[in-house]
This record gives sequence, C-alpha cells and structure tokens, in this order.
Amino acid sequence: MAADDPVQLLKALIACPSVTPDAAGALDVLDTALASLGFTTTHLRFEGDGSYPVDNLFAVRGNSGRCLLFAGHTDVVPPGDLSDWTADPFAPREADGKLYGRGAADMKSGIAAFIAAAASIPADAGTIMLAITNDEEADAINGTDKLMAWAKDQGHSFDFAIVGEPSSAALLGDGIKIGRRGSFSGVITVEGAQGHVAYPHKANNPLPTLARIVTALSDTQIDQGSEHFPATNLEVTTIDVGNPISNVIPARGTIRFNIRYNDLWTPQTLAEWVRGRIASVHANGTTIRLEVSGTPSRSFLSPLSADVQTLSATIESITGRRPELSTGGGTSDARFIAQYGPVVECGLVGPSMHKADEHIALDDLTGLTEIYRAFMARFFAGAAA
Repeated sequence: MAADDPVQLLKALIACPSVTPDAAGALDVLDTALASLGFTTTHLRFEGDGSYPVDNLFAVRGNSGRCLLFAGHTDVVPPGDLSDWTADPFAPREADGKLYGRGAADMKSGIAAFIAAAASIPADAGTIMLAITNDEEADAINGTDKLMAWAKDQGHSFDFAIVGEPSSAALLGDGIKIGRRGSFSGVITVEGAQGHVAYPHKANNPLPTLARIVTALSDTQIDQGSEHFPATNLEVTTIDVGNPISNVIPARGTIRFNIRYNDLWTPQTLAEWVRGRIASVHANGTTIRLEVSGTPSRSFLSPLSADVQTLSATIESITGRRPELSTGGGTSDARFIAQYGPVVECGLVGPSMHKADEHIALDDLTGLTEIYRAFMARFFAGAAA
C-alpha cells in the first residue's frame, strides 16, 4: 500500500471495522502510511469522564513555516442489518466507478485523500499536522476535544485547519462549511397527581400542561437568523407519560426537545428563553422542571480569511464551481478545533453516509486529493486567492 494512492489507502481503512470506540487497526494503517512520508506519530489513549477509552493519533512533519492542521475520525457508525448491504460493509468493493464500504463517505475518504495529497508536498514546505480520533460518531468525549488540548500543552499551534468531513451536497466542491450551529437538548418534566379518570377532582392531570408547553415552545419563532446562519430551530422530539392504561390519570410526563441554534445565542441564554416560555404557561397546580441534557455544543464561525478564499479559489480552479460557504447541517469535531484557530470543513459528497451500501465516486476521491494538494501548495507558498 503506497501512501500516495488514496484508493488503496481508503480500501485499507474500510477493511478495519472501526465502529466506535474500537479502532480495529485503522490507526495502525495511518501510522504506517504517515511514517513512510516522514511524519512523527504519537498514539494517545484518553479515558474517563464517564465514557469509554479511546485511541487517537497525532502526527506532525516539519517545524517551521506556516502550519496546516488536518483533522478527522476513523470511527464509523455500526452497519446495521447486514441483509440491507449488497456485500460485507467492511470488505471494500469497487463497482461502476464507485467504492463501497462503511466509512467510505464518512469520513475515511477525507483522511486517505489528505495523506495522499501530503505525499506530494515537500517536507520543507512548512508544517503539517494531523489529529485523528476514533471517537466522533458517539460520545466525542475522549477524542478530538482532549487531543487538541494535549496538542496545545505540547506547544503545537496552527495557522489554518481543515476537517475532512463530507461538506459537498451534490457535487464535489459545491460547498465548504465555515461554521456550525450549536446544539442544545433538554428535558421538561411535569409532575401532577395520579388518579382515577372517573374522579378527576382527586387527581391533577399533567397532560394539559405538557400540551401547553409544547405549544409555547413550538409556536414562536426564536429568531430570524444571522448573517451567516439560518434561524434557530427548536424541535420537540418526544412526549412521554409511560401510561398504557386508559382509566388512570398519569402522575407525570416528560418532553424532550433539541434546539439547533446560531451565533445569536449561548447555552445560558437559550436556557433562559426556554424557562421564559415555560413560565408563560398556566401550570394548573402542576410542578414543572427543566433539565439540560448532556453538554450543549456551541455554535462557531471561522474568520473569512485569505485562507478560506484561497481554498475556495482552489476548488473552483479544479471543479469549475465556487463553493458555497455554509453553516448548515449538524455538528462535528470542528467545534473543538475552532477554540484554537480558524477551521473549515472540506470533503466529499455525503448523501450515502450512515446508510447501507455507503459509497463514494472514485473520481471524487481523486478530485478531493487534487484539491488538498493544490491548496497545500498555495497555502505553504503564501499564494493569495
């Protein structure tokens, strides 16, 4: 396996069943490829904080000039029911100009393309770093967050970062992500009093209060959006009372919701907004409690720097398309990297990710490799867009 061949490197990565958190040899594949290109690699295992231990890889080549960081993850989501797949999801398969396998799109292809591109960049051009985790698809506790903190403690810094997540919507290079919305989840519990439906005056049904809260949360637009972000959106995801009996008034019920929010908000101000909406509801003697679920992720927006313009110009020169600068979609590990420097997401087309028969177009893989290579050449030369 040659490190400068993105197809063979991607096949080797797909063959590793690296479902979170088991790296299953994927980091060893990268270690071998990077070492052959003169990178110094460090394997790091992080654990604790109520989550499973995770293996991570940090690699660096060079110690002068401009520094480019590439970040990505080798872990993949489970394949699900194998009968939904045409073949073994961890046996890379070529057919009709496509490469199939779990992780082909999300996002072993981005890693393979970047390493193959780096193979053509002279070692003295500048400094290249890679931060690779096997903990992005699940808890993301012992992965990139801790890996970046470790790198900072070791004295590493960067001028610009690329996360190789699928950022293209329909065609290679039609979009790069310059930021991400934040995610805020919560649980609202309404406590009433259980009783017989024939004697409602001896009980207090929490369901009318639950319904009023759902309406209060859903019937008001939170904001109109901002310059680079769409409007903040709240979705109620479930209403539960755990009551299968038709002649019993339940004692309590819960609402779960998620808010994807823009740069006009913080987790603290969103919590206050939710409390305000709850306070506007007639509680009818019930008790209402709000709990924030997990750790909210903050929104971020990278500076629209010359490097972003250079990347956009590079993509246009290769694909003929100027990429849209987007902040759409869910969240990614770029949120951790944004705490240390400017970062964008630039990768392949993503519609097949997390699906059965996940795949990429081989032409897109070679095209992404060329985008990375050409961008690095301009980045290290200091060429403007």
